[in-house]
Amino acid sequence: MKKKILIICANYYREISKGLLKSAYNKLPKTYTSKLINVNGVFEIPVTISKNIKKYEGFIALGCVIKGKTPHFDFISQATTNAIMDLSIQHKKPIGNAVITCLNLKQAKIRKKKGAEAMEAVISVLSQK
Repeated sequence: MKKKILIICANYYREISKGLLKSAYNKLPKTYTSKLINVNGVFEIPVTISKNIKKYEGFIALGCVIKGKTPHFDFISQATTNAIMDLSIQHKKPIGNAVITCLNLKQAKIRKKKGAEAMEAVISVLSQK
C-alpha cells in the first residue's frame, strides 16, 4: 500500500509557493500518493496539519514569510515553526518544513528548492525501519 503525504501550501506569495510546490513534487517518489491543500498564509498550516494528522503518514509545509517593517514577521515565523515541530514530535510523524523566512523577495526566489529538500527529509524519515 502506498504511503500518503499531505502537502499544505500557503499561497500568500503565490509565485514563491508555486516554485516550492513544483520542487516538492519533483522529489515525490512514485511509491507515495499525495494530496494538496492550499491555505491563505503560513499561520494556517499547523491547524490544517492537526486536522489531518491521522489520515497521512507525512506532511510537507510550504510557504513564505518576508520581513516587513513590523515585528509581525518574527511572531508568525516563530509561532509557525514551533507549532510544526510540536505536531511532528507529539504525533511522531515527519513534517517537512519548507516555510521559508526571507528578508526580501529576491532571497525567496532563490530558495524555491526548499520544497524538494522538505520532501526528501520526510521520505527519509518514512523509510526508516
